[in-house]
Amino acid sequence: MTSASELRSGKGDRDENFPVASWIIHPRHRALILAFYNFVRTADDIADHATLPADEKLAYLDLLEGELLGKGDTQAEAVILRRALAERDMAPRHALDVLIAFRMDVTKLRYETWDEVIHYCRYSAMPVGRFMLDVHGESTSTWAASDALCAGLQINNHLQDCGKDFRELNRVYLPRDALAASGASVEQLGLAQSPPAMLQCLQALAARNEGLLDESKSLSAEVRDFRLGVDIAVIQAYADRIVRLLKVRDPLRERVHLNKFELLTFSLAGMIGEAGRRAIGRKAISRPGTAHDA
Repeated sequence: MTSASELRSGKGDRDENFPVASWIIHPRHRALILAFYNFVRTADDIADHATLPADEKLAYLDLLEGELLGKGDTQAEAVILRRALAERDMAPRHALDVLIAFRMDVTKLRYETWDEVIHYCRYSAMPVGRFMLDVHGESTSTWAASDALCAGLQINNHLQDCGKDFRELNRVYLPRDALAASGASVEQLGLAQSPPAMLQCLQALAARNEGLLDESKSLSAEVRDFRLGVDIAVIQAYADRIVRLLKVRDPLRERVHLNKFELLTFSLAGMIGEAGRRAIGRKAISRPGTAHDA
């Protein structure tokens, strides 16, 4: 069996919509965060592989899960993450949750409602935020706002890549009831530009996602770790900007992403805003990284 590493797409942490283990995060956490990211990215690339049959994708995902749980040492990403988690006495629960989403990617190509998409996000995105909070020893009371932010980031990505997902993977995350309500069809995702009905649908979903992201805006203030709070503020600034672009642009016609100037601008805005808030508000309390197992 080919190593899962050989199935990687070449996409890395610098290609994401959010900073991964950025310099803002304390150096003591970065190796573990990158081990988690590389495991998740490998599993994601397997699920999205253009030519690998579905049964082989599921077999690779099962193999990654087994080795994460200690059943073998052939898959580097699983072994490295397993050892990194063991060093911190952390359970693999969040990585296991993400594998559920990637199995869904292999077996489920359409979503009927917004709630079904949120259920997918429960496994594809929310575990990532929960993992980051656990790494920093934060309370599980922060999970609700984190879940909203991570789901919002995921749905932004679904909207940004809706045409590519349909053309390359025949996968559609836009809820069927939302398409029907706008008079749009799945087949329109294959066009070079959205017809009015599809554009209405996409922009309505972006507006709904903006409301979800609003639910996450307390998160940076809820976490105690100063560096994590600043990192969250930067991610929130990125997400808010992207969703505003999605409300007025057509992702079938143009690439809706932040350019380098925007990345710098919104990074600085997030950092300065959160540092200022903490300077005039309560003090941030930094704690060593321990995992909550709730």
